[in-house]
Amino acid sequence: MADAQTDETGSAAGLAALIARAAAQTNGKDKGPPPVERWNPPFCGDIDMEIRSDGTWFYMGSPIGRQPLVRLFSTVLRKDEDGRTYLVTPVEKLGIRVVDAPFVAVEMNVSEREGERVITFRTNVGDIVEAGPEHPLRFVVHGENNELKPYLHVRGRLEALVSRAVMYDLVALGETVDVDGISMFALRSGGQVFPVMPAGELEALSS
Repeated sequence: MADAQTDETGSAAGLAALIARAAAQTNGKDKGPPPVERWNPPFCGDIDMEIRSDGTWFYMGSPIGRQPLVRLFSTVLRKDEDGRTYLVTPVEKLGIRVVDAPFVAVEMNVSEREGERVITFRTNVGDIVEAGPEHPLRFVVHGENNELKPYLHVRGRLEALVSRAVMYDLVALGETVDVDGISMFALRSGGQVFPVMPAGELEALSS
């Protein structure tokens, strides 16, 4: 089993090397993720890669234990209009599976700027994202147990699921505001108001 896992990790490393070389051809010395939204490569099929709901990446059935590999793959992710998520380089587009969101927000920091609260998140792959006009929060009440699932826009069509531990700290910042005549439980960040749910439904949240 150890040998098989080593082979799979090696295959992932080889795939990462190809992606890194292809991305470097056009990214140059620019900072930040490669400009995947501007690339239009041919679709080259699906690969056996999956991002689980807890943010763990799997390749050929085994977790990718090397964080630098995961970070590299995360920079060339793109979700297209068809709702599917791909690894994209200038020369190829490879389909992967995503169980929930491709990223997980694992840390949260609250600060103030010009009298406005700013909520900043760190994802499991190292992205630092401020919730605000360009990176909105949205909230879904999911399942029979009314589980609250907050999502943060990261880039393109990609989102981060706010981890359960961070979600409790996030909800503690909520307040009741009037939105179009409806009393809503909401959060503020970066000068924006993000409605969570009608205030009267708050008690329905599961513990």
